[in-house]
Formats: sequence, structure tokens, C-alpha cells
Amino acid sequence: MAAALGLSGRGRGRTAPNPNVGCVIVAEGHVVGRGWTQPGGRPHAEAMALEQAGARARGATIYATLEPCAHESARGPACTDLLIAAKPARVAIALGDPDPRTGGKGAARLRAAGIDVTEGVREAEARQAMAGFLTRCAKGRPQVTLKLATSLDGRIALASGESRWITGPEARAHAHLERARHEAILVGRGTWEADSPGLDVRLPGLEPRSPRRLVLSASGDIRSPAHIAGLEGVDHLLIEGGAETAASFLREGLVDRLLLYRAPILIGAGKPALGDIGLESLAGAHGRWQLTDSRQLGSDRLEVYAAR
Repeated sequence: MAAALGLSGRGRGRTAPNPNVGCVIVAEGHVVGRGWTQPGGRPHAEAMALEQAGARARGATIYATLEPCAHESARGPACTDLLIAAKPARVAIALGDPDPRTGGKGAARLRAAGIDVTEGVREAEARQAMAGFLTRCAKGRPQVTLKLATSLDGRIALASGESRWITGPEARAHAHLERARHEAILVGRGTWEADSPGLDVRLPGLEPRSPRRLVLSASGDIRSPAHIAGLEGVDHLLIEGGAETAASFLREGLVDRLLLYRAPILIGAGKPALGDIGLESLAGAHGRWQLTDSRQLGSDRLEVYAAR
């Protein structure tokens, strides 16, 4: 299942409105099929893996990060039907499908066909891997990630506005990889006009995965999740600036994930990373964020937080 979860990451940011699923087929101790959801959502991971495995899927064990779909679609056959036709001995599933058209029905149909089904295998990791799809299902909006690149004293630029570069090349490369994992990227109008950011992916081979560019103007309003719910085909939204835009999303409780890149420098009287986020007391600042990852990127430090 760990390998299947790794494969699911290949589709992140490219499969909406479908989830980024991974699938691995094992027969007699050897991997005979691998698949991940393709751009636009088709083919599904299971279909790709089954095509690769061919007749070797019979009697095999199939690992899927999400319950195989069981509902009819004009875009292709249900994965449950493909699995039943392939006659594997066992199907291991990480996470049940929250889509009511399939939820529970896929596993039930596999069992009814005489296939052994195990559920909940590395479920927590699967939730992280498909967080964008799950957020869309649960909240009707994309998963929102806020990226901040700051000095040790929380500044994003000198008082003059100079900000290139606060972080080093390793941290910037990681930030470009994050861009490639999102369908859309958003900045405030001030950042757009002041910096003319490209907001693209500048990593060799990943340039085609540059996200859709969005600009939030002062006339916009994000007081309700409905204002970002209408982003068709966007399950992962990356916020990159500036301070007021970041503060607005935080103030309205719309940030699910925080990427904090910190450079070992002090700036002093520069531009702060955030504006007013609406805190009325210091107590209200505690318990909102949980550290999920921390790593060194050259001379800079990355910390990843998830909203509680």
C-alpha cells in the first residue's frame, strides 16, 4: 500500500474532479501492475494497473488507495466491474469512497463476487494523499495551502519592497514542486502589480504542470467558503501572497495547510508576512496548528502545519 500511496502522488493536482488514486497489483511476490489516476481523471488507477497486469491479475492481490468506484459513468467502466472480471484473490483498500454513489458499494460488490476485501490499510496516509478530493467532498471547496517565505523575524521583504531572494535555491525549488501539486495558485492584486510574478513551475520536466493563475482584487470577497467553491477543476489551491491576502484567508478560517519557509536572516523594519488575522486574545492563537513535517532545505528550514 505504501507503493500505491506513492503512485497516487503522481496525479496530485491533475486529476480533479476525480481523486488522485494509486494502485499496485502483486502476484507471487512480484509487482505485475502499477497505476495512478491520469490527468483529467481517466483512466482510473485500477484500470491502468489491470491493463498492465493482464492475465497475471487473476489470483493476485490488488492494493488501491481508495475504494474502487461502483457507479456507472459515461467516461468509462466502473473499476469494481473491471476488478471482478480480472478475478483477483484479494483487494486491499486504504480508504472508503466518500462519494455516495460508491461509498461501501464497491467493497460490498467485490465481496459478493467472492473476492477477499481488507479495508483501512494505511488509512491516515491515504487521507493525506487525497486531501484535496476529500476537502472538496466534505466542505465543497478546495484544500487551501498558504505558503510563506520569511526571515527569522517574520519579514517577507525589506521596507523598500525588495524580496528577491529571501530563501535559497533549494527552498525555491521545493516551492516550485509544491506549485506543480496544485491546480491553481492565487496572489493578491498588490503582489501581482508590484512583482509581476510568473507563478509558473520552473523545474526541468515539470513546466507543463504550472497551475492556473488567479488574482484576488480588493473588490473580491472571501467571507464565505462559497467564494472559492466555484473553482471548477480545482481541488488544491495554493496562496502565495501578499500579507493581506494571506491574512484574509486565515481570518476566515479557510487555510487547511501552511508551508513556512524560514531563511536564517534578520531584516528588521521590513514588510511583515501577515496582516491582521482577527485574533482577539493570545489564547485564541494556541491549538490551531499541528506540525506535520519539518526539514532542512539548504540553509533554510521548512515547516509544514495542518489546521486542527
